[in-house]
Amino acid sequence: MATVIKVSEAVAGEIVLEKLIDTLMRTAIEHAGAERGLLILPRGDDYRIEAEVTTSSDHLNVVLQQASVTAVALPGSVFQYVLRTKEKVLLHDAGGQNIFASDEYIREHRPRSVLCLPLLKQTRLLGVLYLENRLTPHAFTPARMAVLRLLASGAAMSMENTRLYTDLQERETRISALKDQLYRENLALRDEVDRVSMFEEIVGSSKPLQAALSRITNVAPTDSTVFISGETGTGKELIARAVHKRSRRSGRAFVSVNCAALAPTLISSELFGHEKGAFTGALHRRLGRFEMADGGTIFLDEVGELPLDTQVALLRALQEREFERVGGAQTVRVDVRVITATNRDLTAAVANGSFREDLFYRLNVFPIEVPPLRERADDILMLVEYFVQRFAARSGKRFNSIDKKTLELVQHYDWPGNIRELQNVIERSVIVGAGEVFAVDPAWLSTRPAQPRPRGAAPTRLPSQPRGEREIIEAALAECRGRVAGTLGAAAKLGVPPSTLDHRIKALGIRKTDFKFR
Repeated sequence: MATVIKVSEAVAGEIVLEKLIDTLMRTAIEHAGAERGLLILPRGDDYRIEAEVTTSSDHLNVVLQQASVTAVALPGSVFQYVLRTKEKVLLHDAGGQNIFASDEYIREHRPRSVLCLPLLKQTRLLGVLYLENRLTPHAFTPARMAVLRLLASGAAMSMENTRLYTDLQERETRISALKDQLYRENLALRDEVDRVSMFEEIVGSSKPLQAALSRITNVAPTDSTVFISGETGTGKELIARAVHKRSRRSGRAFVSVNCAALAPTLISSELFGHEKGAFTGALHRRLGRFEMADGGTIFLDEVGELPLDTQVALLRALQEREFERVGGAQTVRVDVRVITATNRDLTAAVANGSFREDLFYRLNVFPIEVPPLRERADDILMLVEYFVQRFAARSGKRFNSIDKKTLELVQHYDWPGNIRELQNVIERSVIVGAGEVFAVDPAWLSTRPAQPRPRGAAPTRLPSQPRGEREIIEAALAECRGRVAGTLGAAAKLGVPPSTLDHRIKALGIRKTDFKFR
């Protein structure tokens, strides 16, 4: 029983193949009464001798050799029989009268006792253990055979575990290598994206977007006031943040204010602060957004919504870099870069008196127009992939592909809400999405009510023939006295974007000033 326990413990739990082979061969020789032993393991479509053990009068020697199996190395017919039948071969007198007596190896080396034992895991052959004694017949007694069978069974199980462990290690190594490769590729891709666009979270490579980003690169290092225009949802705040991040003020505060979200009676207090007792509810002195942004950047979104009295205070802050808090007499000086944005036509607002002309020119030092998504068709697929990955990660979901119909749908939709609308549609689709294929419900892109045209407006598409197009544009300009933008402008009358109309006016060589005093 002690021998059985010793043999079981010898090979159990060993997961390093070289150590397992060494232990197996030493234990086999020690308990088998053999003088020489070989371990043969499959390698692809062939077999190789993985180890050879020999004994002498004073020591036992195990050699890991990984040599090819040849007829000289061991009895070829004995080995082939074990491979074919998966049964052991036990010869008590190898040179006697038996079916293997004519084996070339047996005739040449004349071993007396031979044992060729398959190492089986269920019905799968994991290897072959070959043992021989050249001097003693009947060396492999029943007691020794019982121990060897136990050893072979434990060795087969340990070899299978070793194989699984090795496969796992190799798989982990491959996964680690793939992760490293993916990390390097991501770094390279990030470097490429940074090199091409140089802006985080502003995704795209279309020409209209690159033109806007180029203007950011030009103005960011300066302290010039920046005026960002564009339709709602185009990402004007991202543009403002990009300007700030690439300025010398990037280490200081970036304060964002949505002027349309503030009550008209509280806008001045929000922007410039107030003193204690300045109005009912002013229990303490409060710093305004300009003071919070001192040394940094203040971003005034929807600046066209400011009331006229606040416009006066803002003009002074821009010109003099100073202001007074509401209810205070002390002048506060600040060093703030001002960036403003609007989706309104401030030229029209100036014309109708709702926005100060001097403030407009003070804000419009360096204009940046953010292109609408319909003019960035080349960026739509990239944006879809970006948002899908972003929202899927937040939701703990994974999409392996995007439905082809969805790709066609998003490319042919005009996106009146621009990036914000696309982002919302993708987020909603990720939330309700199931499976590995991302898809968008077409109904979500077709329920927008049609926008009514101004009375007397022409179709949204201008004629394709230059002569007819010129006549329509000139008639609209004459009726609007040369004005293009705004609710009373020619663009609104024709039902086209002001930028489109301006482009056609320049292309046709039309002078807007000719119609100003008609």
